[in-house]
Amino acid sequence: MERGRAMQMERRMGKDVEGGNGDNEKQGTVWSASAHIVAAVVGSGVLALPWTVAQLGWVIGPLVLLGFSCVTYYTSAMLADCYRYPDPVTGSVNHEYIDAVRNYLGRTSVILCGSAQYVNLWGTLVGYTITASTSMIAVKRANCFHRYGHDATCTSSGSTFMVIFGLFQLVLSQLPSLENITWLSVVAVATSFGYSFISLGLCTGKLVSHGDFRGTLDGTSSANPGDKAFNVLLALGNMAFAYTFADVLIEIQSTLKSPPAENKTMKKATFYGLGLTTIFYLSLACIGYAAFGNNAPGNILTGFGFYEPFWLVDMANICVVVHLIGAYQVYAQPIFARMESYVECQFPEVKFLHKTYYIFSMNFSILSLVLRTILIMFTTLVAMLVPFFNAVLGLIGAVGFWPLSVYFPVSMHISQKNIRRGEPKWFWLQGLSFFCLLISLAASIGSVQDIVHNLKSAAPFKTVY
Repeated sequence: MERGRAMQMERRMGKDVEGGNGDNEKQGTVWSASAHIVAAVVGSGVLALPWTVAQLGWVIGPLVLLGFSCVTYYTSAMLADCYRYPDPVTGSVNHEYIDAVRNYLGRTSVILCGSAQYVNLWGTLVGYTITASTSMIAVKRANCFHRYGHDATCTSSGSTFMVIFGLFQLVLSQLPSLENITWLSVVAVATSFGYSFISLGLCTGKLVSHGDFRGTLDGTSSANPGDKAFNVLLALGNMAFAYTFADVLIEIQSTLKSPPAENKTMKKATFYGLGLTTIFYLSLACIGYAAFGNNAPGNILTGFGFYEPFWLVDMANICVVVHLIGAYQVYAQPIFARMESYVECQFPEVKFLHKTYYIFSMNFSILSLVLRTILIMFTTLVAMLVPFFNAVLGLIGAVGFWPLSVYFPVSMHISQKNIRRGEPKWFWLQGLSFFCLLISLAASIGSVQDIVHNLKSAAPFKTVY
């Protein structure tokens, strides 16, 4: 998803990948788009996949993961047809997701879509703050365990590392070099693949070392059936988070050359990209579950299923931190732009707010300094209050999955194809949308319940790992 955000920001700053007017200057192919999709989908959510399969078991777990892949492909193909309006081949180009919603569904839907996008973006910032601090703690603890033994008391404050991460983001948010963030995308992609493949290698090594194929058909058990049910719902949210990329699909499609028509190329790229991602997800989820069984940790790199080789575990967690340092800014930039644009429109006559100041290699305005600082501080504060990796990922996935990945693509497809109410396909599409809504609601309930449950035993700002 980080690569898609980079392209989106470049376009907003006048660096449209089409160049000039047109389509002839675009050089994207089915293979480059497939690579962008893989880079967009694979992220920190992959670290929770063995745990999610452990909640569902050997039968349901892989099937549900495959089901999310199929639904994502089906609705993504619909969204690819909405790249142009009104005709998917000859119509005018929609450069962003929200442009397509505006043209096909009207202004009211734009407000709903924008709300869903920005809530999802901000929630991702909270999740990234938690994930990065957890990985920083894991590096410190891994070195402590290596030095003093696995039974040593190696505790660290999660809040301290969240503050450090937040301070780092405060500085990064003001650097002018972030106006061209392609390098951030490159680093994010490289490091995300780094920790993903290291995780797969560590799980494979653990499975080979003990030789046991662990896990059960129905997954984890609990003395309280309610806890089991809520964990299943939370697992659904984690799977939804792992597959979300709809809000950058149109940005990726904007890089494709034509002919052939962009929607045809994009559908092929989506099939290849999601297919490759699904194979990798199933491999890591199933090998991780086979290695750990029902004791699979919520985060495969920080749950200390692996102690040695400590340097490889450290390397993977450092990759996570580096990835999220860049990805945080990529996700934050659209929020910064929207906030600053709104305030500038409300107070255009207050000149000192908009004046640019220069200090060493940094340039900033009072407006950007204040608004960005407030947003990052608030995000860090929320992360410190709810520092629960799986629950936050599940909530983000649940909130963003139905509206962005299902509802708007389905609604735009119905509008584009003039599918009338009461037709068999209308019932099928509305049924699919309603079913996915139920999944999102259920996953949200599971995530919120887990957050509330954990808050009962957690002291604010004193979370210790």
